[in-house]
Amino acid sequence: MTKAGTIWLRFLAVVLLTTGCRSMLPTDDTRTLNQWQNFDEAQASFDKIVPHQTTAEELFKMGWNPKTTANVKILTYIDLIQMFLPNASITMADLHPDVRACIESKDACKAYELTLDVSHSKRNGNVVLDVLAFKKNTTTTGWNFKALVIVKDDMVAYKIRSGEPLVTRNVQSVKPLGPFQELDSLVRSVAHP
Repeated sequence: MTKAGTIWLRFLAVVLLTTGCRSMLPTDDTRTLNQWQNFDEAQASFDKIVPHQTTAEELFKMGWNPKTTANVKILTYIDLIQMFLPNASITMADLHPDVRACIESKDACKAYELTLDVSHSKRNGNVVLDVLAFKKNTTTTGWNFKALVIVKDDMVAYKIRSGEPLVTRNVQSVKPLGPFQELDSLVRSVAHP
């Protein structure tokens, strides 16, 4: 073995001994930048919005201002048409009356869409099997929240939300041939360009 190879193996052994195998597996944290730290905080803020009572100014003071709060998207009535009428099987008559009135008022209508996504992914298992792509086990936890608030003539007309207060997923990928598992598709792509 070459001197560089021996040094590399020693370095790897020191890293394994000092950090432990589990800490060598990757982790990913994704957080939408926002003022709400969890699903309940976002839900509580959403619950304070009252259609036909909350003004646009009050909505902005609650933290739904796209100029001061990250990840609040401004939508027009055209965006709402695409959202609420995605195909010909849904008509204007099918829509909630406040949504229909907003779309029909055109420029007097705006909507604010908030999308929050927080996730933490951690790989678990055997480092060698993971690195060599034989077996990968990933656990993802977090939460997500999506809300739409429609404002007509500077008054909240309609609101709706969706989301997952608790996301927990486990994905396990097993490739019996490890890194050689992908050779089959590589050979096919080279043989049949």
